[in-house]
Amino acid sequence: MIVYLVMSEVPLYGIAKGAGADPFYYLRVIFASNRGTLMELGIGPIVTAGLILQLLAGSGIINVDFGNDDDKTLFTTATKFFSIVMTLFTASIYLLGGAYGQLTIEASAIIFLQLIAAGLILMLLDEMVQKGWGIGSGISLFIIAGVAQRIWWSCVAPLGPMSDGKFLGAIPAFIQSLLSGNGLFSAFHRPQNLPDMLGFIATILVFIIVIFFESVRIEIPIAHERFRGYRANYPVKLLYASNIPVILSSALFANIYLFSQILWSNFNQSNQNFLLNLIGTYNASSREPIGGLVYYVIPPRNLETLTADPLRALIYVGIMSVMCIMFARIWIDVGGMGSRTVAKQLMDAGMQVPGFRRAYQPLQQLLDRYIPTLTVLGGLIVGVIASLADFLGVFGTGMGVLLSVGILYQLYQQLAQEQIFEMYPMLRRFAG
Repeated sequence: MIVYLVMSEVPLYGIAKGAGADPFYYLRVIFASNRGTLMELGIGPIVTAGLILQLLAGSGIINVDFGNDDDKTLFTTATKFFSIVMTLFTASIYLLGGAYGQLTIEASAIIFLQLIAAGLILMLLDEMVQKGWGIGSGISLFIIAGVAQRIWWSCVAPLGPMSDGKFLGAIPAFIQSLLSGNGLFSAFHRPQNLPDMLGFIATILVFIIVIFFESVRIEIPIAHERFRGYRANYPVKLLYASNIPVILSSALFANIYLFSQILWSNFNQSNQNFLLNLIGTYNASSREPIGGLVYYVIPPRNLETLTADPLRALIYVGIMSVMCIMFARIWIDVGGMGSRTVAKQLMDAGMQVPGFRRAYQPLQQLLDRYIPTLTVLGGLIVGVIASLADFLGVFGTGMGVLLSVGILYQLYQQLAQEQIFEMYPMLRRFAG
């Protein structure tokens, strides 16, 4: 994490850190990236490569048996290879799209090499954590570090004064507003997407809501066929696919945004090309999307934008919800979490459901009552929460809060599991 945070503050040689407008500001939380630094690309290429291969596997275009160790190894190797390819491709697109303005060939080459080197280091850091030198995955660690940093900065940053004459942080600005005798509305709401107490309260509420949904589950009683006294519950969470649908949807939206920016910058700055206008049109001065598909996959980030175009907000919620449901269904198949796979795993472990004949078919039919429904419902819930949280200006974005809670919960489970295995070594052998 220290290496990642240091790289997030080291400016790219050849450009000034934070120079110019940042067209991907609201997507950087998801990709753990930072404008104008070595972490310019963040985990975006890694997530995009995984997204492409998972879609290919889920659609059956490539045949992968995730129960076969050789197939799993080959799939993992292919993911790493495509991550390198996507790093090369994304770095090229950034430079060709004019993300840093007009650069000389020499400056472009130096920046390109820095982005590639940083991307490879990030992949190695993630690999090191996944291979057992840490807990969880490096990608999850980088995401939660970026989200925590942004939430903390939005709450207490002493930087100021800003355009409204107050400090940047929501809490110092609130205290400053009260001391200056401004109205209550002015104390709670600030223009131009500056952190305010409305966003602070919304952030706390979204954390509570997400934590509640993470704890909701259906517990199926199971027993061991040999050890009759051993009974336990197999939990099926309401958010069965966890935060994966949000990550994959964000990756898709980010790539739509990136490609539309490139097409607009190079071929349609006058917004006169009908076909390219369908993909996206932009304001020439602010480079903000004003039409096309990209306009509806980037959420309004405050109440003013929401009330100015409520139709956009409704369409965004609809697109996000549908994509999260779709990716949730794909993920449980690709990730080996479907009813058929879970039933096979329980049978191989010698487990059965009391009151049911110990056979594969009845167990799968029982799981089919819950898993498909919870997959769709969970995908819908995370999509709606992520969308509505963004409308209220939640610190770290709604997607960032969803990811943070899910990652922290998984880390807690892994830490508890490791502690149990240390206390009872035989359980590690039983769990495989």
